[in-house]
Amino acid sequence: MSFDRSVKIAPSILSADFANFGAECEAIEAQGADWVHIDVMDGHFVPNITFGPSTCAAIRPHIKGIMDVHLMIATVDPYIEAFAKSGADFITAHVEAGPHIHRTLQAIRGAGCKAGVALNPGTPVSAVENLLGMVDLVCVMTVNPGFGGQSFIESQVEKTRVLRAMIGDRPIHIEIDGGVSPLTAKSVVDAGADVLVAGSAVFKGGSVSKPEVYGENMRAIRAVC
Repeated sequence: MSFDRSVKIAPSILSADFANFGAECEAIEAQGADWVHIDVMDGHFVPNITFGPSTCAAIRPHIKGIMDVHLMIATVDPYIEAFAKSGADFITAHVEAGPHIHRTLQAIRGAGCKAGVALNPGTPVSAVENLLGMVDLVCVMTVNPGFGGQSFIESQVEKTRVLRAMIGDRPIHIEIDGGVSPLTAKSVVDAGADVLVAGSAVFKGGSVSKPEVYGENMRAIRAVC
């Protein structure tokens, strides 16, 4: 998995047809998705419940590229091995989810996955400054995590810019998660982001029977970047 800073679109299956996940993953990849993003929520760390390792394992055969698993759960460590075995390429944990994020990131890499760390909107960039030597991705939440379809929080653009300067030439992706659309994508890419998680902005108006709409939606995001 070679590193590059080209803009990558990672549709969030939180906005897909839950009854048709395999076909949805195949459709978005065929239409140009770079990664497939899976939002795991536990009803405890965030006010929603979504997917577990078994869902990830079930859809993994339908994903040719990167499976990007975002754990919005607390605690994280007991579940790392299960998500790694499910086929995750990246596993991202929140810096706010427990007292020992350093240990959590070690465990993710120890399980053979790329390690990501996520920051909620109210968490400063300084929270990850001492972790940059052991992460492959930093996810900047541009909404408060828990639900899809929320409005983009503009203050996170400057946070992204500060983070990009802090990362320097390290091979670390900056991922933006929340409210990404053709209206917001350019500002975060200009600030230094290279992975854009988009849910409703990709899936709106399309379906497995109309996958070309997914492609149109993704091209609209790429065009502004």
